[in-house]
Amino acid sequence: MKRFFIIAGFLLLLALVCVGIVGFNFMRDAGIKQYFATMKPPAATVSTVTVKPSVWTPGIEAIGTVNAVRGVDLTLETSGIVRDILFHANQKVAADAVLVQLDDAVEKADLVAQKAQAASDQAALTRAIELQRRGVGTDATLDAARAAADASAAQVNKLQAVLDQKQLSAPFGGTVGIPKIDIGQYLAPGNAVVTIQDLDTMRVDFTVPEQQLPLLKIGQTIKLGTNLADMSFAGSIRGIDPKIDPASRLVSIRGEVANPEGKLTPGQFVQIRVELPQETNVISVPQTAVTTSLYGDYVFVVEPAKPAAAAAPAKPDEQKVSADKAAGDAAKPADATKPADNAAKPADAKPADKAAGDAAKPAEAAQQPALTISQVFVKLGRRNNGMVEIVEGLKDGDQVVTAGQNRLFNGMSVAVDNTIDPSKSANKQVQQ
Repeated sequence: MKRFFIIAGFLLLLALVCVGIVGFNFMRDAGIKQYFATMKPPAATVSTVTVKPSVWTPGIEAIGTVNAVRGVDLTLETSGIVRDILFHANQKVAADAVLVQLDDAVEKADLVAQKAQAASDQAALTRAIELQRRGVGTDATLDAARAAADASAAQVNKLQAVLDQKQLSAPFGGTVGIPKIDIGQYLAPGNAVVTIQDLDTMRVDFTVPEQQLPLLKIGQTIKLGTNLADMSFAGSIRGIDPKIDPASRLVSIRGEVANPEGKLTPGQFVQIRVELPQETNVISVPQTAVTTSLYGDYVFVVEPAKPAAAAAPAKPDEQKVSADKAAGDAAKPADATKPADNAAKPADAKPADKAAGDAAKPAEAAQQPALTISQVFVKLGRRNNGMVEIVEGLKDGDQVVTAGQNRLFNGMSVAVDNTIDPSKSANKQVQQ
């Protein structure tokens, strides 16, 4: 009989343990579900910018090619053997400086002979005039002598011009390039010898769509550079083609820009921006703030979180249970087994300090206003220097997210940290 009660008690204890384990697991799963159901996601850290009206400088952007205002490939008008090359690559030469000399021995000899003949004909003309003055010469003899003298002088000028063609001179001052000939080489008329470019002033040719033609005028300021971020050269429009290309619907524009340091090279590709009159009270944001989707362009606007609803009053049954529990706790006698000296033991300072610090953190967090984000669709306008115009959707004073949008969703809690500005380059921020 005793053995029976032992086995029964053991089985009862085992059943109680199993029920406790099952109840514990059930309560644990319910608590986890309740925790995740009521848990709020942590606030995402973002950087923001405050929207405010600004001065907007619109412009027309294009691509073009740089050329020298004065630049040609030099050639010779006559044939011959190269005798001297009087320049070297990248040399700056003055106007009318001799660059190449061809062999001109034959032409010089012909010129000397013709000058002698011209002197003889001039002497004959002088004698004929003297005889005519004395009345012993005829008019026919005088006319023949005068014609012979004029013809000889003209022949001298002709041979001198032929002799001058044996030299290649600079038509204007500038920088010469690499010579394309060698000493002793035979040159035919029209063979390219060298290029000369005046690099002090450059011209840039580009095209714009016909819709933008009314915005352009002679003398308008243009800026150009190797990219849109480095517009270090400034000039002005010097010519607008009065005809629109019917095939491309583009208009040819020509501008001029000073190049005192020679950084621009003929034939170079450049980015061009035509400056238009400034506009005021334009709403714009950094381009990084705008997200494009299939539904349109949108931004995230930071707003103060709406205050939580007041806690609901407790039900009567819950109030009764709470009152009974409080009364029971008050009726419990004090534990007499505890030594009396424990009651008189002073409180430890470290737990008190820790509790004070823990209490300060919620207080500090409560002082900071809770922020949420709202997805706002916008209508975009023009773009300029990393900024985009907002035609519709934002107003003055809105706080727009500029970085971190890839992990945001509408209504999410955020924390603002503007120590890093994505609109500036990393190098500039490190220097600051």
